[in-house]
Amino acid sequence: MNILLLIIMIVFGVASLLCVVRIIRGPSILDRAVASDVLLTLVMCVLGAEMAINGHTRNVPVLLIIAAVGVFSSIAVARYVARRDNTTS
Repeated sequence: MNILLLIIMIVFGVASLLCVVRIIRGPSILDRAVASDVLLTLVMCVLGAEMAINGHTRNVPVLLIIAAVGVFSSIAVARYVARRDNTTS
């Protein structure tokens, strides 16, 4: 079980680093938005895995808040990009 947890931590760590690199490098705001959504999803997966391994549900409110932030940020970025595209036309 410890080897499996180590492998899971390495995979999530590498995925998180790749997301942070994409957020920093861009090149567009949509790339950054998708990378931040993926990073939020990774955080939710890690919290969910921790709850499953330790057998508790204390992190459910945190998962709901992270999910809401992800949805609202995606909507905000989509509205910003749509408004920006309308003004350039």
